[in-house]
Amino acid sequence: MELERRIAEMIEPSLDGMGYELVRVQLQGRQNQVLQVMAERKDGAGMTVEDCADISRQISALLDVDDPIESAYSLEVSSPGIDRPLTRPKDFETYAGFEAKLETNEPLEGRKRFRGKLLGLDEHGCVKLVADGAEWAVPLTIVKGAKLVLTDELIAAATQQQQQQ
Repeated sequence: MELERRIAEMIEPSLDGMGYELVRVQLQGRQNQVLQVMAERKDGAGMTVEDCADISRQISALLDVDDPIESAYSLEVSSPGIDRPLTRPKDFETYAGFEAKLETNEPLEGRKRFRGKLLGLDEHGCVKLVADGAEWAVPLTIVKGAKLVLTDELIAAATQQQQQQ
């Protein structure tokens, strides 16, 4: 986790200058490691293969200089996709109204997994959602992972957004 944060801090300013927002950095695997970088365009347009290639070249150059990963790895650059991970506080606000899955690091009233309609963030930094007929306030500090659930409503919203661009 510390290494992923360090890599994110290293590449984020460059991506920002190129017109992209960093969504997630994740190092996966033990023997055949993959450094997964998710980014999206600041202008809201869809990511293209050329965007991913540009980001990949920039990140590769930055990582070659600092070399934070000790072993061999593959770099994978992608867009977050429709059923995207929710990694930043603003994601929980932007996608309020849509269904999401959320997992916590520690139990909240005996639960670690939630699936329901996002309601955004409250003033205390808690993710609000309705799951199983109850409203929950999950502290963002204990969220291990969250992502949108692929539903007809999400597909319709994504389609509408593409048509507007």
